[in-house]
Amino acid sequence: MESLGLEKYKEEQEALENVDVEEDDPYQDRVFDYTKDTGLTEAIQTGKGQLNAIPLVFGAMEFWFMGGSMGSVVGERIARLVESASNAVLPLILVCASGGARMQEGSYSLMQMAKISGTLHYFRKEANKKIKLLYLALLASPTTGGVVASFGMLGDLIIGEPNATIAFAGKRVIEETLKVLVPEGSQEAEPLFEAGVLDKIVPRTLLKGVFTHLFELHAFFPLNQNAMNNQVKT
Repeated sequence: MESLGLEKYKEEQEALENVDVEEDDPYQDRVFDYTKDTGLTEAIQTGKGQLNAIPLVFGAMEFWFMGGSMGSVVGERIARLVESASNAVLPLILVCASGGARMQEGSYSLMQMAKISGTLHYFRKEANKKIKLLYLALLASPTTGGVVASFGMLGDLIIGEPNATIAFAGKRVIEETLKVLVPEGSQEAEPLFEAGVLDKIVPRTLLKGVFTHLFELHAFFPLNQNAMNNQVKT
């Protein structure tokens, strides 16, 4: 990924958090507008691929699409992705960047937390049998709400990006609801790492090498050329 300086990174996040969409628009119209503006159909992209020739299954949340919120479609895509990784005996990476559950869908969005968590429980049970499954959760900024409360914190290894905002509820929501002051920086990756919530903080430019090393430590190795050719054919 392209290297981002700290100031540019913060500017990018502020821009993402101020996407101009009318809050009073009907839900279906908002989804249509985001689809038209972003070219995406939902707040996550999923697929299979390779990292330094190591096959894997991955999902990346898109904060541009309704703040990366988790609705029924996002939940279903993640659940199917986890099942795909389990069936194919491949490592799984989920990149989280979300404002949480999509409240426009009410309880249906909250049900996704239980569905994905249950699917990951099955994934872990299969890992205990095959000794060949690994789930890496990468928390980008911001990662909040129902995503933190479910699959964001269920990785075998949980990795945060530097200065990433990671919290169940945002600073403004906590202060307005509970009338307490949230200390500056307390919801960033660094204090969470010191408290043992995160396993590691990795800059974006180093992620490829770190992920490759972690896969190899867990006995996931690059395919040889013949295996790569066969995989392309299938």
